[in-house]
Amino acid sequence: MNRRLAVLRLVAIVAVWLAASAFSSKELSFEDQGLVQAFLTTAQPLITQRQADHTLALLSFDELYAPLPKEQRALLDWMRALTPQQLGHRSRPLGEPPQDTEFERLDGQTCALPDGRTQHLDTQYLPAEVYFAYRAMMADMQRDLGRHLLVESGYRSPAYQLYVLLSFLPKHGYSVTETTRHVALPGYSEHGAPQCQAIDFINQQGINGEDVPAEFEGLPEYDWLTRHAREYGFVLSYPRDNPWDTSFEPWHWHYEPNLPSHQQSVLRLGPAGPRSALTLSERSES
Repeated sequence: MNRRLAVLRLVAIVAVWLAASAFSSKELSFEDQGLVQAFLTTAQPLITQRQADHTLALLSFDELYAPLPKEQRALLDWMRALTPQQLGHRSRPLGEPPQDTEFERLDGQTCALPDGRTQHLDTQYLPAEVYFAYRAMMADMQRDLGRHLLVESGYRSPAYQLYVLLSFLPKHGYSVTETTRHVALPGYSEHGAPQCQAIDFINQQGINGEDVPAEFEGLPEYDWLTRHAREYGFVLSYPRDNPWDTSFEPWHWHYEPNLPSHQQSVLRLGPAGPRSALTLSERSES
């Protein structure tokens, strides 16, 4: 009898695994695609407002869920329950940041595009230590090259990460598997993990490489990073043939403060002028 129960359990586990594998290898159903579009429409006023007050990167799950009807909340719950392993990926869980994490705010970043237009980047946030290491690195890049890199994407809360993931589904044919090769699940993204905080760089002419990685890889700024970034604690997260089943991303670097080659003097710049630091607990209280 016990042997029969064990066999039945094994059969059930295999069936669940096969069902998950079959689902993850194809796009969402037409009905679920409509649900994603409905969510994006419902969430848009909130996203627009948070963009206007420059705090979108600090969005909480409570705030994201608040305007949603039951079926859209269920969609988000389902997405949050997914793991990379279910989707055939290899990623490490990074969790959520502590509420007392202190962030520095980056405002006023602009790119001078080749066609003469000016691209204004959204306000970004970085953990304080990462921010000062970034500033030191860019000061030295500017000295060496006469140019530097901007932060196109820094800290993203797990809730904002979830929104970004859902917003990228249409671009990848509503395939959850394919989309999560380019956008991490919440809780698995270096952008939401101050202990290994990621920065997506963009150059001053608006080249970020996200559509054509070779464009960023060919920049003098990228070459400088490959030779010097470790001195400031920054490491390329997803080189070619990386073990995480993630596409090559020459623009995506993360911070490791304990690298042997890391210069502890990178904090020498320190805060200059008025501080704009903000903690997650302060954001939730405002």
